[in-house]
Amino acid sequence: MKFAFISDFDGTLTEKDFYKIITDEYLKEECAQMYIDWKKKKIKDVDYLGYVFGNIRRSEEQIYEDIMKIKLDPFAVEFIKNINDNGGDFIVVSAGTGYYIDKVFKNNHIENVKVYTNKGVFKDNGIHFLLDENSEFYSEIYGIDKMKVVNKLKGEYDKIFYAGDSQPDVKAALLADVVFAKGELIEFLKEEGKEYIEFNNFKDIWEKVKIMITGEM
Repeated sequence: MKFAFISDFDGTLTEKDFYKIITDEYLKEECAQMYIDWKKKKIKDVDYLGYVFGNIRRSEEQIYEDIMKIKLDPFAVEFIKNINDNGGDFIVVSAGTGYYIDKVFKNNHIENVKVYTNKGVFKDNGIHFLLDENSEFYSEIYGIDKMKVVNKLKGEYDKIFYAGDSQPDVKAALLADVVFAKGELIEFLKEEGKEYIEFNNFKDIWEKVKIMITGEM
């Protein structure tokens, strides 16, 4: 069986979203109202995150230090190895940016992970999205449409596992064969009538996935 495990990055593979690290540290008051408007859908995800990342107002070296504050799930590295060792592919889909994801993976010596995300560059003391409107995965709301990514990958694998924690994951999760959920994604999936397995960390997930791919208890 050819299978892929697809995971969101911020808040799923990591303990805390990078935008929350930045806002909590530097932009709490400045972004307070904007955050409320974003949650009410008055502001697009890509515009809110774009503002947060673009207004860090720190040097490239200082932002690197902020990125190093991103902590992966304690079992993430082992989980990715387990997936690869059992013939699967571990894939990340993120509405954040590869600017920090790539650095986190490099710092944790994680290789052979395909990442579908928004391109980002350092400029004017911030991280700025470089969105490709001609991309087959482009989304006006998120920069990247996770559903389009999963839909394409479904044609390449016999089984798709998906893990996520928030609204951008909903439509992608609906296409997956097996969904692992936490956070607000749980309520969204309940509304959609989609089966899911709740998890706290990737150790929980591996205990389930191991049985599904190897039959081992």
